[in-house]
Amino acid sequence: MMRAYLDHNATTPLRPEAREAMIGSMSLIGNPSSVHSEGRAAKSALEKARQTVASAFGADGAEVVFTSSATEAASLALQGRDILGCDVEHDAVRAWVADVHSHAVDSTGAVTVIDPRSSTLQLANSETGVIQSLPQGLSVTDATQAFGKLPVAFNWLGADMAIVSAHKLGGPKGIGALVMKRGIDLEARLKGGGQEMGRRAGTENIIGAVGFAAAAEAAQRDIERGIWSDIEKLRDLLEETIESAANETIFVGKGANRLPNTSCFAVPGWKGETQVMQMDLAGYAISAGSACSSGKVKASAVLQAMGYDATTASSAIRVSLGPQTTEQEVMGFAKAWLAQWQKFRARAA
Repeated sequence: MMRAYLDHNATTPLRPEAREAMIGSMSLIGNPSSVHSEGRAAKSALEKARQTVASAFGADGAEVVFTSSATEAASLALQGRDILGCDVEHDAVRAWVADVHSHAVDSTGAVTVIDPRSSTLQLANSETGVIQSLPQGLSVTDATQAFGKLPVAFNWLGADMAIVSAHKLGGPKGIGALVMKRGIDLEARLKGGGQEMGRRAGTENIIGAVGFAAAAEAAQRDIERGIWSDIEKLRDLLEETIESAANETIFVGKGANRLPNTSCFAVPGWKGETQVMQMDLAGYAISAGSACSSGKVKASAVLQAMGYDATTASSAIRVSLGPQTTEQEVMGFAKAWLAQWQKFRARAA
């Protein structure tokens, strides 16, 4: 059975450019902290990757601290702080928020921030795709889902720090970064060495950094070529096809500014995890929310923060497309989903 991968917000397939760059970097045998030739070669590759990621993210002049993931970057940025946020944030950020009710969320998913200097606000939501208008002077933004899909530049976002991840844009898993304005003082969570400008101890993941850089460059080229406009058309085709046949379907965030690849929708009473399993058996990989929360049978906190009841919030699924997604795959999914919807309606009658 042919399969279609429609879960790009969870993770993206490794880009060929990243794979080739990583394979090439495996011949570097030195530790980047060593002063001999082999060490300097490794250090050079690491710093080139750092600059490439910074440039792709529009963060020239900022500091890029490589981490093991966006989750670690969030903990580095938010640890020990009385930070304000809301329930639409990813769990990796929400875990550090002192009060998840301090920011108001409306029915479209838009968030109102009262005190930017003490606040974190995501740039784009992983479940709904809703894009936020960031206030100037914001302390931290989670740009994990936006980087690689939108024309984003850290230098004009207005935030002091931004969280990003490689595997969301076609890079390897196991590496992320915290991007921050120069002069910000952060206490290292991993101690015992002076790596990453004293912000993160431990021998650097050169192979991961090189792959991250290659993927970031390739993702930027995709944006410049307008690939995401084509993906948005496929997303809209999917929603139009489903809505025309199953008009009780609720499309979360529709009409709001969203990521071009993301569709979150629900038929109240039809459990999201049930749909995920049914579509998996039909050959389509989708999700019922954030990948870090998969397997947990509970209503989406994001949708509940937007005002949806628990039944609807537990019935939502997310389809997230990528550069490799075809119209045939999208229409095949719509056909398979509608076939299962008809069975659900028949059982509910």
